[in-house]
Amino acid sequence: MMVRPTDEQLLDFGEPDFIIYNAGQFPANRYTEGVASSTSVCLSLARREMVILGTEYAGEMKKGIFTFMHYVMPKQGVLSLHSSANAGPEGDVSLFFGLSGTGKTTLSADPKRGLVGDDMHCWYNQGVFNMEGGCYAKAIDLDPKQEPEIFNAIRFGAVLENVVYDEHSRVVDYHDISITENTRTAYPIEFIPNAIIPCVAGQPKNVILLTCDAFGVLPPVSKLTPEQTAYHFITGYTAKVAGTEVGITEPVCTFSPAFSAPFLVFHPNVYADMLIEKVKTHKVDCWLVNTGWSGGGYGVGARMKLAWTRAIIDAIHNGELAKCEYENFGVFNVSIPKAVTGVPAEILNPVNSWKDKAAYKATLEKLAQKFINNFAAYADGCTPGTIAAGPKLPSA
Repeated sequence: MMVRPTDEQLLDFGEPDFIIYNAGQFPANRYTEGVASSTSVCLSLARREMVILGTEYAGEMKKGIFTFMHYVMPKQGVLSLHSSANAGPEGDVSLFFGLSGTGKTTLSADPKRGLVGDDMHCWYNQGVFNMEGGCYAKAIDLDPKQEPEIFNAIRFGAVLENVVYDEHSRVVDYHDISITENTRTAYPIEFIPNAIIPCVAGQPKNVILLTCDAFGVLPPVSKLTPEQTAYHFITGYTAKVAGTEVGITEPVCTFSPAFSAPFLVFHPNVYADMLIEKVKTHKVDCWLVNTGWSGGGYGVGARMKLAWTRAIIDAIHNGELAKCEYENFGVFNVSIPKAVTGVPAEILNPVNSWKDKAAYKATLEKLAQKFINNFAAYADGCTPGTIAAGPKLPSA
């Protein structure tokens, strides 16, 4: 749980004393005295200090810094982003947004492109820069064939967290999740052979929003308008699948505004408005890429092959998708390509990959309703264009 000062305190009365992150449940009051957890992370925006108690999870350090940057950067006209970034040989920059497990780190570590950073960036007048100077990647099921850049970065100077290894050979079993599924590796960015040093690049050409749709109804790639980009940016959708957490027996929606809900200080639309302005100013192409299921939801269909997703990203980067033929994708009203090199045509429109068309329609409308219900909490602070860019049910 997070205790936040009000927007009025943040904007009108200078920098607040502190923000508290805590794993326990307690009243949303910044003067709370008692907490129901042994873990507490306190961040003073005024003093630029953070105190971490009761946890050894290294991610809390970067989360605190990220929260601070989400406060101080927008006040300077700079957009702070939970994204990875890479750049092509011609300097074309792509930003990848996505929650944990959507492929943000994997897809940005592209041997054909230079890595700016894998998780936290700022977009300013001259381009983008990385906040970290290093990478903090998931290590679960790490495969040298699928993710060679990350696998080879794990050497002397890197840190492994929560992994299981043989004490005699020191060989790590990346498939062992007996401690937690949140196994991690941290390493300096220069351990990636094609890293851009210093971690600064020019203006983005593509913004790519990643989602892992375990319901299997979103297209593998959609082209978005700036307003649709703002809508899906504020929505920040992905899905947890059955078997990953106790009590989950079917896919569960997760919505995280700006793909960084725990770290936001202002209303999500503050960041979304800045994003739209930059997208329009620099004529950025925007995309929604689904790395989740096809041919049915979790337990029925199959996860998108990484090779297909990489082919889609390549088609974005080489300009193929900017000039191909599109069709409209119904309820979500986004544009989807009719053909992508290296991707089976039958999966591009999800309905074609489902055997049970009635089940597909019902699942699609069920997901759309979840989007609508979730966005209602943020609509008051959003522009009419952003509100109108969401999905619409046939009966609505």
